Amino acid sequence: MSPAPTAPARRRRFGWPQRVFSQVLLMQLAIVTGVTALVTGLFLAPLSAQLDDQAMRRALAIAQTTASPELAGELTSSRPTADGPVQAEAEWIRRATGAEYIVVMDGRGLRWSHPSPERIGRVVSTDPSQALAGQDVMEIDSGTLGRSARGKVPLRDTEGTIVGAVSVGIEYDSVRARLLAAIPGLLAYAGGALAVGALAAWLISRRLQRQTHDLAFSDISALLAEREAMLHGIREGVVALDGAGRVRLLNDEAQRLLGVGPEAIGLPLQEVLGEGRTGDVLAGRVTGEDLLTVRGSRVLVANRMPTDDGGAVATLRDRTELEQLGRELDSTRGLIDALRAQDHEHANRLHTLLGLLELEMYEEAVEFVTEVVGVHRTTAEQVTERVHDPLLAALLVGKATVAAERGVSLRIAPATLLPDRLVDPRGLVTVVGNLVDNALDAAAGTADARVEIEMRAEGRTVVLRVSDSGPGVPDGQRELIFTEGWTTKELPAHGKRGLGLPLVRRFAERQGGSAAVRAAAEGGAEFRVVLPDALTESGADGAPAAQAEGGAVGAPEVRRAR
Repeated sequence: MSPAPTAPARRRRFGWPQRVFSQVLLMQLAIVTGVTALVTGLFLAPLSAQLDDQAMRRALAIAQTTASPELAGELTSSRPTADGPVQAEAEWIRRATGAEYIVVMDGRGLRWSHPSPERIGRVVSTDPSQALAGQDVMEIDSGTLGRSARGKVPLRDTEGTIVGAVSVGIEYDSVRARLLAAIPGLLAYAGGALAVGALAAWLISRRLQRQTHDLAFSDISALLAEREAMLHGIREGVVALDGAGRVRLLNDEAQRLLGVGPEAIGLPLQEVLGEGRTGDVLAGRVTGEDLLTVRGSRVLVANRMPTDDGGAVATLRDRTELEQLGRELDSTRGLIDALRAQDHEHANRLHTLLGLLELEMYEEAVEFVTEVVGVHRTTAEQVTERVHDPLLAALLVGKATVAAERGVSLRIAPATLLPDRLVDPRGLVTVVGNLVDNALDAAAGTADARVEIEMRAEGRTVVLRVSDSGPGVPDGQRELIFTEGWTTKELPAHGKRGLGLPLVRRFAERQGGSAAVRAAAEGGAEFRVVLPDALTESGADGAPAAQAEGGAVGAPEVRRAR
């Protein structure tokens, strides 16, 4: 059996690194190396010219010092010989200054001095016309002694007449030697700068490596794309804040829940949301888990998590529908309890009617049935003749049944008259339902338990008043009860309370109105809600004008037969 073939070893491929750390380090090293080389080149380029200029100026200075009137006198009073005074003085100066040569010439260009005595008396190898014309000359040129940096000046006698010229040369090899001697030191400084730059680049790259978790650019790009897709695809609002409290991120759901747009990004949180519990929760001034808050008409659950940079990330969940279902569940349970009590009461009525019929008390039986049916009819009529909106009227009739079964007297105030031209009847149903439910809870079990409702129109403004005979609200809690999550009741099955009154106030404030509580005249609490522009223009309702007066109908007590 032949052995299984082994997979060929993968060849290691060398190429451009993928990690952010490695790429940044290589780029920084390339930049540091390039800058160091450029600076070194820029320094060396003018250095050669500077050394040439220094050599020429030195040669010119020696020539100017040599060209004295005394030398001019010796030139005119002697002959060009190797042992003449001109040659002796020129050679003394040459040895003292370190010049390569000092040549003194007459007006014809004949040498009177030279480092090589055999050249004395001969014509100079370079053109002396500029110096003999009275000009100072600096140049790099080649002569009998090779290439040198030269300085030429005219030689004047005591009267200022030009009698010749002095030419001084500095050996060019010495200038080149100075240049070459400067290069090692310059390269050492450049190497030191390169090492410091490389170390700084490595430290910066290491810091970047820690901050990017050693990811590749492709990984970061993929994470960013996934983050954007996740943030804008989830059905939870996400709000990110920086260390200064400015909004750094708002996904689509957060913009919808908070009622703000993308222009809020970069602004302070307080400027975006204003004063209120929502801003306090997101800013961290209110701490805890699953904090309830109300924004507009929405009930939100917020959680906040601080980040390492001093900011925070908050998530928002919309509990509006769930809260409505919870309240409906509470109402349904209350209605079931009321139906159970009514079933018992209905059985008692049937037993009573059966007993009257068996005793052949037919007239009493007819009166009993008439009384029961009349009470039901009276209840509906009393509500509808004062509240013309069908939704509100139906709500109050239903609440009357619940109140009767809980032993609470539900009354309609004499001043109640509400025409059927509400702008938002469902919103007012929510407000009335919340206030009546709270009033029934407060009044149930008290002596002479009662709840009174008053709804009236003042122009286009609706004024709602609900009072009860309960224990009332202490002065220190009359604003606190409108805060999300605050309650004195036991938690229901859905686990949350303390949202009804905040929703009532938010609804009123959204229409430019108000919601407040005070002590009722006969004890208990009295809630008053003012809703401006809650009615359409006059004329939409056909109720007689006479019914607008508070005492026109009386003050019935809405009761169900017991």
